[in-house]
Amino acid sequence: MSTTAEDEQHWNAEQLSAPVARPAFRVWTYPEPAIVLGLSQRAHLAALRERAPGVHSLVRASGGGAVLAGPWMVGSSVVLPPDHPWVAGRINESYQGLGRMYVDLLARLGVGARALPPAEVAGADARLGPAVPWACYGSLASWEVVDAAGGRKLVGLAQRRQRHGVLLVAGTLLAPPDWALLCRAMGHAGDEAAMRRRTVSCADLRPGFAGAQSYAGHLRAALAQALGAGGFSP
Repeated sequence: MSTTAEDEQHWNAEQLSAPVARPAFRVWTYPEPAIVLGLSQRAHLAALRERAPGVHSLVRASGGGAVLAGPWMVGSSVVLPPDHPWVAGRINESYQGLGRMYVDLLARLGVGARALPPAEVAGADARLGPAVPWACYGSLASWEVVDAAGGRKLVGLAQRRQRHGVLLVAGTLLAPPDWALLCRAMGHAGDEAAMRRRTVSCADLRPGFAGAQSYAGHLRAALAQALGAGGFSP
């Protein structure tokens, strides 16, 4: 079943509107391109819509850089009680369980990847050249998933923490995104080469990799197993 970036944001907000009693998750596919801005980027929304009038654009409730959703990506949202083992420690460590789950899933599907420990992030980022700070996939963060050989971002992670629950979100690049579209829409056309240098897709690493719906099925199963009997996908 295809969904939209707007469906995703509505679900995320609804899950954090009340105390989280048990883990829950959803997996997202996107039939059409959409640009999702971080909360601090909301002032750029009007200009973005002028530069890319045919592309749906919106602002999410959490911070971070712009994300280009589309057929090339499969996303996930995981909401957890504050005392869940994945998120009960330091903020950066909250990504570790989810990042490693993605590494295991990709390995089963024939893609070699690794989750970046915090101590390795700065060095890995520097090796890829100048960061693109306005884009989610333009830099690396703790426990994000990179390809084993080149260290390029393959799965991006983000989170939103509230007193009664924590939301972890992720996006896997199945195919090369339309970085030219995103950079042009954001008024940074010159950053396209950097975005291509800093990212890689599953199809780049393994030609013929699973399509969005097939991968989404594998991801649902992996999340259900990782979260145990308490996890559910409403």
